[in-house]
Amino acid sequence: MKFWVKVHASCSKEKVEKINENSLEVWTKERPVRGKANKSLLRILKKYFGRDVRIVAGAYSKRKIIEVSERK
Repeated sequence: MKFWVKVHASCSKEKVEKINENSLEVWTKERPVRGKANKSLLRILKKYFGRDVRIVAGAYSKRKIIEVSERK
């Protein structure tokens, strides 16, 4: 599964909001410095989906495409 994700970095709390079937917004406390926000994003989404997640596109952008691994 692939999703569009809009990331809000440097926020006071962490949360995930589903916008539609293939779009999410994620808030993270980490700043977008040295990949910290991306690492936090992956941690938050792994907890949200209960599966491994990876960034497919947009590693340096607020809008990313992420891929959620299939269950085995």
